[in-house]
Amino acid sequence: MPSVRALLLLLALLLVFVPGPTVAVEEPRPSAEGEVAQVVHITDGDTIRVRLADGREERVRYIGIDTPEVGHQPGQADEPWGAEATDANRRLVEGADVLLERDISDTDQYDRLLRYVWVEGDSGWLMVNGELVRLGLAEVRAYAPDTRHHDWFLGLQDEAREAGRGMYGDQPRDGGSLLDDLLDFFFGD
Repeated sequence: MPSVRALLLLLALLLVFVPGPTVAVEEPRPSAEGEVAQVVHITDGDTIRVRLADGREERVRYIGIDTPEVGHQPGQADEPWGAEATDANRRLVEGADVLLERDISDTDQYDRLLRYVWVEGDSGWLMVNGELVRLGLAEVRAYAPDTRHHDWFLGLQDEAREAGRGMYGDQPRDGGSLLDDLLDFFFGD
């Protein structure tokens, strides 16, 4: 029969190595304090340029996420999934009026506004930062002090991993459609 000491050691190991229940984090809602802007350019998966109500144009960096980079300079290659993240961002916000919500910091070291970016659709408000994570096209990054929705983002990232979406799945698409991919699969190139 195992000793009490061995049982306590086993219990301690189980508490350390067996994950506990996932804490449900309520989906955020946009703040009434946000600022409306029109998207005028998509830079990449996590950066856009907007026109504010006063006519100024500003670069906006999405808070709490990081997407693979796209080559901004001639000859500079895209990172895997960079084009897909940029395309998804484009589909979500290009030309749209968005709500920009601040956390703690106003700008980053590159003078970009740091914001949660919301777009309104037929089913209500959608936070673009979170949607890119849910699609598996962005990784969660905590940059203190701007961490209000960090736990919610982590839940979305876990969901994307478990479902094998985006960069957690197979290989990035080459820009073709899903139909093209299926035709290639069944009929070859």
